[in-house]
This record gives sequence, structure tokens and C-alpha cells, in this order.
Amino acid sequence: MSEKIWNVYLSGEIHSDWRDQIANGIAKAGLPVVLNSPITVHEDSDDCGVAIFGPESDKFWHDQKGAKLNAIRTRTLIEQADLVVVRFGEKYKQWNAAFDAGCAYALGKPYITLHPTEHDHALKEVDGGAAATARDPIQVVQALVYITQGKMP
Repeated sequence: MSEKIWNVYLSGEIHSDWRDQIANGIAKAGLPVVLNSPITVHEDSDDCGVAIFGPESDKFWHDQKGAKLNAIRTRTLIEQADLVVVRFGEKYKQWNAAFDAGCAYALGKPYITLHPTEHDHALKEVDGGAAATARDPIQVVQALVYITQGKMP
């Protein structure tokens, strides 16, 4: 019998190394997990639409082209995911992360939120739909060890 390969989508904040911490923890633990994420180069994510489909003089339409193109990737990867991890960072408001959590919830995909305690009140509804709430990337790795292998940390 082959071991299940878990598909995990890492959504949210792109200004810190949290994805690398999770990837390194997964590799160290030898977990059967494949990670996917949005485009994490901010400029590429913002400008992909106009780079491919042509410039826009109005910033609204510039953003719309990029958002719609990015949505294809995001929706597809969330639909394919076994689990979604949604990170809300300290510095910026990640409206896109909240949207991704809502998509995961609507699709019946379990998700883990990852954020500091000072965001608890602002994210109470998002956390309310989550399967778990983590405070740091190590807890996400420990949860993945338990989920995929049934081992306690």
C-alpha cells in the first residue's frame, strides 16, 4: 500500500520566510507533503495581467487584470489541496488571505490559520471556520506530522 501524498496550499503573507520554515520542517521530518502557493514575488503578482495582456492607464483595471489571472492559480490550487494553511502576518492586512480562507471553507477544505495572538479578535470569524489555529510555522509542521503520520510532537 502506498502512502498518501498530501497536497498543502500555503496562502497569505509574502513578506517573511514562514513558507521556507514549513518547507524545511517538512523535509526534515520526511513528510509525504507537496506544497503549493500563490506567486510570492509581489511585483510579478501585481503586474502579471498587464505584462501578458497589455498595459492599462487606469490602476483599477491594471489590478483587475492581475487579480483575475492570479485567481485562476489560487482557485485551482485550493480546489486540489487536501489542506490549506492561511498566514496573516504582522505588518500588512492580507485581505487576499481572508478571501482564500473563505474559498477553502466554501469548498469544504480544512484550513489552519497562522497568525499572532494580537490578530485573534480581528480574525475571529476566519478562525471560527478553521480546523486549527497556529501561532508559528513549527506548530504547522507538528500538525502535519500528526495529520500525515499520527505521531505526537
